[in-house]
Amino acid sequence: MDSSDDIEDVSLFDADDDASRRSKKSKIRHPVASFFHLFFRVSAIVVYLLCELLTSSFIACMNVTGRLMVGLRWWNQVDDDGRSHWVFEARKVSAQGGKASSEAESRIFWLGLITCPMIWVIFAFSALFSFKVKWLAVVVMGVVLQGANLYGYVRCKVGSRKNLTSMATSYLGKQFLRQTVATEDQAAS
Repeated sequence: MDSSDDIEDVSLFDADDDASRRSKKSKIRHPVASFFHLFFRVSAIVVYLLCELLTSSFIACMNVTGRLMVGLRWWNQVDDDGRSHWVFEARKVSAQGGKASSEAESRIFWLGLITCPMIWVIFAFSALFSFKVKWLAVVVMGVVLQGANLYGYVRCKVGSRKNLTSMATSYLGKQFLRQTVATEDQAAS
């Protein structure tokens, strides 16, 4: 007996063979999924190809949203000696005190930048506690990449000279001082 006689052809997802043959015409059963499947893949290729044509700056292509929405960008640069340097830039505020980006864009940028890593952390705990180890690698990569992006933009915002701890302490000190002054003003009235 030939071993090929033991092999049974089974359709994917237990679909009826006759029904699947009839529906193989040009009918798309999931147009939204099909659109986004191609959209994200094609848009990545288009950005890759067009950025090179529009500008020779690699950094300008990769820091588009941060640069446009809040005037921040960061990247890694390797010097002639082979040493790696991280560069964090923030757009200078004009002499009139005007901002280059709107408050709404700034809120959208920071909300997206902060919530995405938090969601990936939730996914990581969910995958860990539900024992979905195969998905844990994907989720950990999401946490690492989103976290690195958040860290880079926070470094741009804070500045490379300032320490995050000193900034938090300064902020809390200012809030405490405002609260104290407000309480004294209320007591004096």
